[in-house]
Amino acid sequence: MPADNTPLSPLERAKRIAAEYLKRPHSEKEVRDRLRAKGVAPEDIETVCALCVDYGFINDAEYAGMIVRHYAGRGYGPGRIRTEFIRRGIPRELWDDALAEFPQNDDIIDRLLAARLRGKEPCDRKELEKAGNALFRKGYTWDEIRAALSRYQQDLDYTE
Repeated sequence: MPADNTPLSPLERAKRIAAEYLKRPHSEKEVRDRLRAKGVAPEDIETVCALCVDYGFINDAEYAGMIVRHYAGRGYGPGRIRTEFIRRGIPRELWDDALAEFPQNDDIIDRLLAARLRGKEPCDRKELEKAGNALFRKGYTWDEIRAALSRYQQDLDYTE
């Protein structure tokens, strides 16, 4: 409340809700959803979001890049990252630029596969299938997984 104990206007209340929520980065859609959930009027949501974008408190392009770096660092593939973009309301036109920051898949997927199969029988079809399914759940395509399994088996043949 203001110093003179007068109640906040609906717009000021909306600004405070957004400011509190934006202590961590969020997409414009997430901010809109938060304000809507708090009972803010649609015209105040529009005003607050426009202000936040104008002042740089909301930047969906930067946020999309942060999502890519975070999930790639955790070993997730582009498919899983696209799912996060959808969930967080990142506009589709920002996806390609953000995914351009994704590191080379081969290195990541090879490392994940080797870790998953460490200590297992290298030619056990069931273990290879489990590893492939785990990589698919992490957001890699079947083509990427097949290529990684092929590289893995070539490395085994080379070392034997």
